[in-house]
Amino acid sequence: MAARVVITGLGGICGLGSSAGAIWQEMRAGRSAIGPIENQSLHDIKVRTGCEIKALPEHGLDRKQTVSMDRFSLLAVLAAREALENSGLEPGRVEGHRMGATVGVGVCGWEAIEENYRAILTEGRNRAGIFTVPKVMPGAAAGQVSMALGLRGPVFGVTSACASANHAIASAVDQIRAGRADVMLAGGSDAPLVWGVMKGWEALRVLAPDTCRPFSADRQGLSLGEGAGMAVLESYEHATARGATILAELAGVGLSADASDIVAPTVEGPEQAMRACLRDAGLNPEDVDYLNAHGTGTKANDQIETQAIKRAFGEHAYSLSVSSTKSMHAHCLGASGALEMIACVMAIREGLVPPTANYREPDPDCDLDVTPNVARERPVRAALSNAFAFGGTNAVLAFKAV
Repeated sequence: MAARVVITGLGGICGLGSSAGAIWQEMRAGRSAIGPIENQSLHDIKVRTGCEIKALPEHGLDRKQTVSMDRFSLLAVLAAREALENSGLEPGRVEGHRMGATVGVGVCGWEAIEENYRAILTEGRNRAGIFTVPKVMPGAAAGQVSMALGLRGPVFGVTSACASANHAIASAVDQIRAGRADVMLAGGSDAPLVWGVMKGWEALRVLAPDTCRPFSADRQGLSLGEGAGMAVLESYEHATARGATILAELAGVGLSADASDIVAPTVEGPEQAMRACLRDAGLNPEDVDYLNAHGTGTKANDQIETQAIKRAFGEHAYSLSVSSTKSMHAHCLGASGALEMIACVMAIREGLVPPTANYREPDPDCDLDVTPNVARERPVRAALSNAFAFGGTNAVLAFKAV
């Protein structure tokens, strides 16, 4: 029988707040942090809105470490450190090779890439910065988390576009179930609000000019954001042996691929991921009270996800509370699933479903209960979190009360 995996600590940072608790309070209130991007030079970008961290908190990290970090790695370290503190676990109390980290990232160190391109191509410098490679590599965030917290178990990065965080969390679950670790720090981080990345997304013509309105008939696309979310995962036996406060159980994982198109999603792939997740968690559709949707705010994505939810849940789909918290923290790419994990865990803890903010007009093709604008009190026994990515890769997580 596979080991039970539980969550004992949460950490996060994004435009909504500099801690998991602050992020949740803004989600509860239905407040969107999407607005003008102020800290980056976006030059000729047409869409200049996103969910930006206006100022980083004082972190006290040694410059010897931060000098080799891109922004996405720093955000991951801040979130991981908070999660570990929240768990009450000290790394030295766990045998060094039994504690690891997996961090998902969608676009890696683009801040450093852009700085070097500008220095070489426009300022005439003849070489790149000495730390460019360790800054930009997709696995950098996981490595920096392991160094900052002294983790010597399984440590690696995961990258699968917008599903990266959920895949990283699923990989951490596998390490514990396989007996390779007792404790894993798992989540995702991304910092895509730089000119080159924004320019690429602009070319796709999917960026909303004002804000993100998932499932609303007048939606015009997605908004990009930056941030990180991390959780401390432990085997149930390890957590109970040390008397830890268990926030929720990470009960199941469901993975699938569309095998169809590099950008256009299918109904079948997400449906199968949700079905697989329910099986892995030992849940029936009617056991689930809340579903945190991928909900990007593009017309095709929202309509296809609605169809997939109906297929996976049958009649119970109309009894589910569904919401997209991307309406508040925007689409943080590799970090999105980790921030949405905070929403699912806290919904279970507090019996409150966070809303879909910015909602204005019903869409007959998105006819589920999407919790428009105002949070709803209801007991949440179990929650699912959907993440679907370019490349047709799908990752769904199930959380339940303990």
